[in-house]
Amino acid sequence: MDYRDEVFLSVAENLSFSKAADELFISQPAVTKHIKELESKLNSSLFDRKGNKIYLTKAGKVCYRFLKQIKQQYRAMEFDLGQLNDNFEGLLKIGASSTISQYIIPPVIAAFHQRYPNINIDLFNGNSEEMEKRLLNNDIDLALVENESSQANIRYREFLHDEIVVVTGAQSVYNKKKNIDLTDLQQIPIVLREKGSGTLQVINKALEKHKINTEKLNIFIHMGSTEAIKNFLNNFDGIALISDKAITKELQLKTLSKLNLKELTIHREFRMAYKYGNVLKTPQLFMDFLTGYNF
Repeated sequence: MDYRDEVFLSVAENLSFSKAADELFISQPAVTKHIKELESKLNSSLFDRKGNKIYLTKAGKVCYRFLKQIKQQYRAMEFDLGQLNDNFEGLLKIGASSTISQYIIPPVIAAFHQRYPNINIDLFNGNSEEMEKRLLNNDIDLALVENESSQANIRYREFLHDEIVVVTGAQSVYNKKKNIDLTDLQQIPIVLREKGSGTLQVINKALEKHKINTEKLNIFIHMGSTEAIKNFLNNFDGIALISDKAITKELQLKTLSKLNLKELTIHREFRMAYKYGNVLKTPQLFMDFLTGYNF
C-alpha cells in the first residue's frame, strides 16, 4: 500500500490529524501534506472540516471502505508469501474483554509468539460489547468475549469454560457465612461490573431465570474492571459476582473468600468472535492455536 493510504486510514479512524501524527510518529504538517496529495490524486475531498472537528465526506467513506479491504488483502498476501518459506509473518489485532485480557490470554499470546515470532500482535481490551463494535468496524481481526450475545454478522466459537462466583473480602462480616441463598443475594450490598460488560450480561440472564431483576439487587456500585472490584472488596462489607478465573491468587493468599450460592450456579463460555465471510489466515492460525491450547 502507498504510505499516503496508510496516513489516510489513520486519520479516518482517529478523525484527528494530531492523533494520526502521534500514531504514525510523524509531524502533523506531514499528515496534512499526505492527505492533500491523496485528495489531489483522487480529485476528491476526503474530509469536511467543521471547527476543530473533521468528518469523512461521501468520497472519504468510499475511499475508507476500499482501502480497508485492500489493507486486509495485503496482509493476507504477506502471510501467504511467508508461508511459502515456513516463515509466518504479519500483524494480528486482537480485542479481548477485560477478564480474558487480564487473566486468560497473556500466556496464550506468549506461547503463540514463541511458535510464530514474526507475527506481531496488538492486544486491545475493554468490555465485550466494545470489542464486538471494534470487530464490526474492522478495527480488530478477532474478538475474545465473555458475553452471551449473538450479533448479526458475527460468528462465535467457544474456547474455554468459566463460572461466575460470589466472593467477599476476608475481613467482611459475610466471610463467616460460607453459604448464601437467593434471598441473601438480593439483600446483601453487592458490587457488579459496568453495563456493557459480558460478566454483567451473563449474571442478568442467569437471575432472570429465577425471576430476579438485577436492578432490584442491593447494588452499592458498578465498577469498570474485575481488578477494581477485588481491591474494593478489601474494605467493603458486601459481596461481588466475578469470574472464578480471576481470583486464584486471592484465594491462595486468603484475601478473598468464595461463598457457595445455593440454588444457582452461573456458568458461561469464553468465545472467539469473528466476522462472517473469509477469515484472514493470521486470525485463523491464532484461533486454531487457542483451541488447542492446554489451559
